[in-house]
Order: sequence, then C-alpha cells, then structure tokens
Amino acid sequence: MAAHSRIFLPFRFAIFTSQNIRLRPRLILLKAEHYSRISHQEGVGASPHAEEWTPPLYQEHVPTSLFQKALLTVGSAAVAITDPYRHDMIAVLGETTGYYALMRIRDQMKADPVGQLILSERPRINTRTVDLEELRNLPEGTFGREYVNWLDRNDVTPDSRAPVKFIDDEELAYVIQRYREIHDLFHTLLGMPTNMLGECTVKMFEAVQTGLPMCAMGAVFGPLRLSSRQRWKLRNYYIPWAVRAGYSAKCLMNVYYEKRFHEPLEELKADLKIPPPPQVPKSTSSNYSRLYKR
Repeated sequence: MAAHSRIFLPFRFAIFTSQNIRLRPRLILLKAEHYSRISHQEGVGASPHAEEWTPPLYQEHVPTSLFQKALLTVGSAAVAITDPYRHDMIAVLGETTGYYALMRIRDQMKADPVGQLILSERPRINTRTVDLEELRNLPEGTFGREYVNWLDRNDVTPDSRAPVKFIDDEELAYVIQRYREIHDLFHTLLGMPTNMLGECTVKMFEAVQTGLPMCAMGAVFGPLRLSSRQRWKLRNYYIPWAVRAGYSAKCLMNVYYEKRFHEPLEELKADLKIPPPPQVPKSTSSNYSRLYKR
C-alpha cells in the first residue's frame, strides 16, 4: 500500500463508519480489524523501533498499537451507541479508553488492605469459582441469596463476561476483569434491574466510583433508548441518587464479595454506605403529564 494511502486510513474508516453506523454495526468492527491489520502490516501508528511481534501478556491478550486501539475505539463506540445491549462491544470500548482510570483504580486497591488482598489472590466470579446452589441455600435476605435470586430473576449468568484482550498491562487487565465480574453484584447492592433504566443508573454510579469513560458514555447515551417519561424519571430521581450514592459509598472495588455472601444484604449495604434506591412517588405520572403534556 502506498504511503499516502496509509496516511488516509483513519479518514477512510471515519467515512465508512458514518455511512454504515445505522445499517451494519457489526460490519464496522470487522472493518476496524481490517484497517488495524493493514496498519500493523505496513507499520502505521507503530514506533519505528518496535518489534514485529509482541508476545501476549496473558492468555487472551491481543497486542495492539495506539492506532489500532483508536480504530477499535471508534468501531466499538459506534456499535455500543446503536445497540447498548452489545456487551462485547462495550467491553472493547472499556478496554481501549480506560487505561488511566484503571491505573487510578489499581492505586486505590493497593492503598487498601482488602484491595491488596484481591490483587494478590485474584479471585474470579463465575460458575466454576462460585457455587450458585450453595448461595441458593443461604437464608433469605443474605447477600449471596439475593445475588443468586437476582441472577435467576433476570436470567443472567456470571459466565457471560467477556475476557479482557486489549489491555497492555497484565495487572490492569485483571482490574478491569474484576470490574466486569462484580458488575452484577453492583446491581444487587443498588437494587437495580437489567432494563435500560436500571443499566443507566448503575452506569452513572460506576462512572462516579471508577472514572471509566465507558461508564460515563453509557450513562450519557443510554437514555437515548428510553421513552420521554423514563428519561424524566432518570433525570429527576435515578441519576441524582446514583451520583450521591457513588460519592458516599466506599470504593466497591475494595470489597472481597466472595467472603461476604453470608452477610445480610442490608447490613452489608450499611457497612458500604450505600443508600436505599430512590423512591419515585406515584404522583410522578400526573406531575409529568401536567408539566410536559399540556
């Protein structure tokens, strides 16, 4: 490929994305991988002293240049905005945009005794490491029982979290993997369902807690999928509560959840300083109609 053609790769990809964002979101990611492969083969975006092949830092690691990460960011963002339920694309976006936030989270964990223990032992949350049947046998009201009830109620499994691929630091890769695997525990602690209203609320809470750009984007663009009535509830009740809860709660990355499944949920929430979920008055509907349906 001629040098001048390689220079315009980002512009060609941007034009392709703008033309296909509403029609073929999956194709955008495939095209991003195509342009990334071209850039890797031709040396676009790579240091002139870089080696041709970089060994993986962990099992699923895919080494990428800054240019390739930029392509993946654009493609995954395009897909995530058009389809917020594409968790695989949201995962890619979190990896390509979250490096500095992950460093801050790691520093917070290293400054906390429990966080240090988590980084040292590196526990995982999936059906191989957590006995869900044992949690179902815990008394009602315990954290573990409420967590598995939430999984059953929303037809969710802890095995659904995608493995980390594009983080070029082995310890930071574990940090974001841990964040993904405790996301459902956040839902349980916050009392939020998996619908878009609940996801936007949790994403705002996570944005305050973690500083991950992907969480902030989810909180900003997720409401576009809501009805005007739901956006009104989100803006007036759920978002203000999520921001307050995010600032008042302890750092939830420094909680060894596996050791606390037996505790009563309400006592655990009190210890973590998580306030009760917002109570939306029944008069909300009439207030909304009076204000916006005249």
